[in-house]
Amino acid sequence: MWGRNRKTADVAAPGAASSGALKDAVRRTRIEIAEQSSVVVDLRDAELARLELLNDALDPLFAETPTEIDLFDRGISRGDTPRLWIDAIAHVAMGRDKRRYRFMLDTRYGRRVLAESNDIAEIVEAVTHYVASRIIERERALASGDNPLGLRMRRSVLSTRRRGRRRMIWAFLFGLIAGSVAIVVAAWIVALQMPH
Repeated sequence: MWGRNRKTADVAAPGAASSGALKDAVRRTRIEIAEQSSVVVDLRDAELARLELLNDALDPLFAETPTEIDLFDRGISRGDTPRLWIDAIAHVAMGRDKRRYRFMLDTRYGRRVLAESNDIAEIVEAVTHYVASRIIERERALASGDNPLGLRMRRSVLSTRRRGRRRMIWAFLFGLIAGSVAIVVAAWIVALQMPH
């Protein structure tokens, strides 16, 4: 068929047995990949289980937190890298070995590790210290009248008022000059039209 002679067809026949070997190799590789992915799923489940244990250990801390303070929004995100979020900028994730807890803080300069340990009690202590410092920061910000956001807004309002006053003064001066020029031009036109 298609110009192939019988000799080449007979030579290709032994290769047919090797295609069975290829099928076996593909099947074995698929099984290996499936086993590896199940190991990955098991590791992710183990990460989630460890984070849930830490979350349960943090329950007494957050039970003591005053209800009027809404800085903290604790929860576990179940993505590619599961994390236990303490608030919008701090979270606990598992280390590369999936046994070590890493308490991290996102800053404007990058992520900073606040605590790292295999022991839940040490991480609970670090989170407790973090929560206490955030509560104190909040109290200081509320106690001082110099709230950075409030100062910035007051400065903005004052500068807007100053700009408005300057614009009014410039508009008045422009109107005064334009009116003077208009009167001079009108007087000059009237003077030209008068008979001598």
